[in-house]
Amino acid sequence: MTEFTVALLLVVVTAVILRWRRPAWYWMTFGVTFASLRVAFRYASVMDACGLTVPPSRWRLSLARLTHRPVPESRAPRILRLRPTRTGLVLRLKLRPGQDAFDVSAATDRLRHSFEMYGVTSRELRSGVVELRMTGYDVLKRVQMPAKTDRASMRIPVALREDGAVHYRDYRTVPHGLTLGATESGKSVYQRNLVAGLAPQDVALVGIDCKKGVELFPLARRFSALADNPDTALELLDALVSHMEAVYRVIRAEQRISVTVADAEIAADIWDLPEDLRPVPVVVLVDEVAELALFATKEDEKRRDRIITALVRLAQLGRAAGIYLEICGQRFGSELGKGITMLRAQLTGRTAHRVNDETSANMAFGDIAPDAVLAAIQISTETPGIAVAGDSTGGWARIRAPHTSLREAVNICNKHADRTPDLPELAPFRPAVAPLPSARVSLSKAAPAMA
Repeated sequence: MTEFTVALLLVVVTAVILRWRRPAWYWMTFGVTFASLRVAFRYASVMDACGLTVPPSRWRLSLARLTHRPVPESRAPRILRLRPTRTGLVLRLKLRPGQDAFDVSAATDRLRHSFEMYGVTSRELRSGVVELRMTGYDVLKRVQMPAKTDRASMRIPVALREDGAVHYRDYRTVPHGLTLGATESGKSVYQRNLVAGLAPQDVALVGIDCKKGVELFPLARRFSALADNPDTALELLDALVSHMEAVYRVIRAEQRISVTVADAEIAADIWDLPEDLRPVPVVVLVDEVAELALFATKEDEKRRDRIITALVRLAQLGRAAGIYLEICGQRFGSELGKGITMLRAQLTGRTAHRVNDETSANMAFGDIAPDAVLAAIQISTETPGIAVAGDSTGGWARIRAPHTSLREAVNICNKHADRTPDLPELAPFRPAVAPLPSARVSLSKAAPAMA
């Protein structure tokens, strides 16, 4: 065998092994080149086969008759840009007159087969311009977040979408969120990613964990307040309502409403205030909302009504005061009692992990994105962490958060424990924790237990 044959054989074997064991490495080394060539050479024929071409215009037909030339062929959307990414290709198309973005969206599955890609999704950027995001492999099988993400205040990356894009939790855009999922579906890991992403920011974390604190109390050093039972949760929520009212008094005092003040300088929420006067934003994490809504006695029912009323008030009025809700549960329907439907209507961001029945999926998406219900009930038990994320616009996507162990989340919270703000209204609920050891705790899973 010649040296060239040996080298070629080694390249082929390497490509096969990478595609089997490391699909991301295969894509970056071989796959992106092959996929780009397939798109370039097959584009015209694929668009014609998928019905994404338009017949020639009248003036072109007339010009062909006058010049005795052959009849011009149908035209496909024009490629504006073909950009490779770490997970696939991004193809930006300029639609021809008479074409619609829905036509491209309806043909995504046929485009996936024709270009031999793992997945294809489309979205309309502006009138007449559509972007196709094509993934070369299953990016949700082994989630690898990119090294650089677009972080901002109250905006954190929490998961990876099936099209390879990063899924962000932006509290200033979507103030309140609801996360549903059955046991062992990945809710806890998703919640840890939220806490780990918020820990380095200037934000107060407030937790309500009625499972005796087994999920949130290990992260106590980064929390300004914690409650582990419904009675304490009621007192904590009342304190949050008092804090909200105090923040509104600050905003009202600093609104600067007069005929000489420009509209852009008038304060309507905490983000319009000067930094030296701006109250710290608060994120409230409720681990299992059903424990706050269930009751067995008349006294429990009175407590339950007060808890739900406080949550509804925070959901309706808390955004301008910088109070954001993140509510988790296995079910969130009308069987939890009065006020639950009103609370759910205020939770714009919806995330559903694997659910046990279609009714649970309808609780999450039935009123905002009916198409996402079918996707939610198809999540397999063999893929914990897979979820469907949607919002009030009707759009949705499959996502998966990177696995973060409790030990890793605890170490991140301990590292940023000095950023935990002290809020006077929440001082009685500040968890008592032992001082950190002098030695730095390793981020490995085998790190020693916290003192």
